[in-house]
Amino acid sequence: MADFKVQTACAGLLPVTVGDLRLTEVVPGRVTSLAPYLGSAGALSAAMQAAHGVAWPEAGRMTGQAAARALWFGREMALLIGPDPDESLSAHAALTDQSDAWAVVQLEGRQAVEVLARLCPLDLRDTVFAPGHTARTDVAHMAGSVSRVGPQTWQIMVFRSMAATLVHEAEIAMARVAARQNSPT
Repeated sequence: MADFKVQTACAGLLPVTVGDLRLTEVVPGRVTSLAPYLGSAGALSAAMQAAHGVAWPEAGRMTGQAAARALWFGREMALLIGPDPDESLSAHAALTDQSDAWAVVQLEGRQAVEVLARLCPLDLRDTVFAPGHTARTDVAHMAGSVSRVGPQTWQIMVFRSMAATLVHEAEIAMARVAARQNSPT
């Protein structure tokens, strides 16, 4: 009989450190997509607040903290990241477990914005994309999500099947940014 082992999406690929840049895997706990029923967004937000301490996020934003976070994920769609969803939410939205569908990594460092600028077509300036902002976007030609979780900390999500490609592309971008830092002017 085969002996199967549970592995994370980036098992054996991370962490990667280049200069002061660090790419690590995040194991977010439960990831549940929430799609509110017609006219139920307000009631869903109230139920989320009561059960998990997070409100429905505005477009391009996140609510909550690391233990329980609601991440805008498109029109009429959000991800509840962290806790198992309270069953009261199902009265207001379609809930789908996405826990095994996504590779989630965190990029940290003073030059993280420069790395991400090589991977995705977003305006990442502090005045435009502050902590708490999120976007569905291309990440090195993969469908993904980029979220700013701190001043120099970013969360990147792509489909699990693309985990190795994400790590490869991010590592190349990290090396190129670090090389610019170390090159003579």
